[in-house]
Amino acid sequence: MKIGNVEVKVSFIAIAVFGLFTILLIIYYFFTGDRGLLVWGIPTLFMLLVIPLVLNYLSQSQYADLEPMYRQQAKTVRINMINESMIGQIVRVEGVVERIYFEYLNRPQYLVADRSGEISVKMFTTPGKKVNKGDIVEVLGMIIHRYVVTGDAVINCISIQKIDKKMEQKKKE
Repeated sequence: MKIGNVEVKVSFIAIAVFGLFTILLIIYYFFTGDRGLLVWGIPTLFMLLVIPLVLNYLSQSQYADLEPMYRQQAKTVRINMINESMIGQIVRVEGVVERIYFEYLNRPQYLVADRSGEISVKMFTTPGKKVNKGDIVEVLGMIIHRYVVTGDAVINCISIQKIDKKMEQKKKE
């Protein structure tokens, strides 16, 4: 579903929870005939879908608002240069997506590699366009600790976009 310029997506988990509680509500009503529960049950089912949609919209629109600032301030770095002393810095990294985790939760985490190394790229909302394993991407984000205040350095991704290989070859010429 699209709201303004933002493509809003509901995670598989939210749909599964909605389906489970819908089935439970139908079974309860079938066995008891209690219409009073329907007065509260149907709006609650509706909210099980609306709340994740609203949260996804808010996070995606916030990321879209931050992207121009990040583009302007980002420093292009190679992955092996990223370390804990860079925590809080805004960076731009180009590399190949080697793995994708947690995409079904609408909180994807990518393992991006260039010739110098690999790094975990966390995104706390769905990306604007689908990114697949093997895609060459540009990542904009801030260096953070993996576990809030500890752990190795990772990128909190604001934007991840595919790069056209042909365009990259033209830039080099």
